[in-house]
Amino acid sequence: MIKSSDDNSLIRPQTLYEARLIGSISGTELSVETLSQRLADTDVVIIGEYHGHQAAHLLQSQIQAALYRQQPLQILSMEQFTLDKQAAVDAYLSGETGETEMMEDSNAWDNYRGSYRPLMEFARQQSLPVIAANAPAAIVRCVGRTGPGYLDRLATHDRASLPDHPFMDTPAYREKFEATINSSHGAADDAMRERLDNTYKAQLLRDNTMASRILASHSAHPSHQIVHITGTFHSEEHLGTVAMLRQRAPDLSIAVISPVIWPEGAEMPPLDENRNKGDFLYVIQPLPEEFLDKDRERKAMSARFHRPTEDTCQGDSP
Repeated sequence: MIKSSDDNSLIRPQTLYEARLIGSISGTELSVETLSQRLADTDVVIIGEYHGHQAAHLLQSQIQAALYRQQPLQILSMEQFTLDKQAAVDAYLSGETGETEMMEDSNAWDNYRGSYRPLMEFARQQSLPVIAANAPAAIVRCVGRTGPGYLDRLATHDRASLPDHPFMDTPAYREKFEATINSSHGAADDAMRERLDNTYKAQLLRDNTMASRILASHSAHPSHQIVHITGTFHSEEHLGTVAMLRQRAPDLSIAVISPVIWPEGAEMPPLDENRNKGDFLYVIQPLPEEFLDKDRERKAMSARFHRPTEDTCQGDSP
């Protein structure tokens, strides 16, 4: 049974904006302020999200501000911007461009204004650095399409921007990735297995790049706390980016905050099977089903991941 701080059972979030923070081991509900006090001396705080979930984005903004009150030396690190767009992010933070210009120049995600604007604006208002942490989208796409050897064809400058050992791995992460993919695709033939392996290498490139960018920021600003925003697959169970950080910097203190869905109709959220997802959890409502018609879903997914006819992955750079 999850208990709140006043020893009452946890109350189900009433709206899609609400989240209930709990300690993953204690099962006790926490306020954002209490969480920030506990994490005041942590080097890197990683807040996982389900992309586009209102409760996740609101909580991230609340935690960012609460941590700042404890430790005003703060850096915001974001999966949602790629390292080749760092100059566009910096130009906006320094007042050289407007928001729409920044969004165009940085290829900001479509949900930037509704989901990430509060994080960026807090950093801008407080004159805090923002790290565009992800690997360049074109390079990730080409690794996923043609394999890890694509990096050998990159221009020297492009390759130098990526981490050494860009496909560093852990067995548990590979197992999780394959289980997730297999649940969607079923048994695979040799050609499919090769494509899935390339997709996994692209995933590793993202994780290793984000870990490398976080560590570079920590080295440049060792007194600052880094708040990293990322999709939960990159951080939950301390896998992905978190595992890469720990392999590269074992002495770094890291805290992971992960979402847990409270299913409709359930009396309590599924805590027992989710305790290992993070050092702290936040319980949220499920998002609405995107599709009930499976044929429409397949067509939509096909359109979403349709490859352009031109092949842009054969040259020396993306």
